[in-house]
Amino acid sequence: MHDSLGLKPLVRGIPPIRSRRGLRRRRPAKLHAGKGHDYDHLRRWLRKRGIRHRIARKAPNPPSGWAATAGVVDRTVSWLAGCRRLHRRCGRKAGHFLAFVGIAAALIS
Repeated sequence: MHDSLGLKPLVRGIPPIRSRRGLRRRRPAKLHAGKGHDYDHLRRWLRKRGIRHRIARKAPNPPSGWAATAGVVDRTVSWLAGCRRLHRRCGRKAGHFLAFVGIAAALIS
């Protein structure tokens, strides 16, 4: 599924945010997103819901700043996905899964 198709279900699925005072907030105040979400209809949808957005623009220039680090994160996640135990989630317990993530990260770096 393309990133732009998953944004609306993701935002709708955010549970109410607990705050110290007052009512619970039903939606996030702002959203940061990558170039895969750079569509006018998504920007309008977020604006209509009252969510301030900061979406990276698609540009022919080489990435710099936040966009450059997003590529590094995506590449690292793809390396972790290549590990068989992480890909299939062999361990049922969260502690075991986190241990395998740590081992895989140590092997990658």
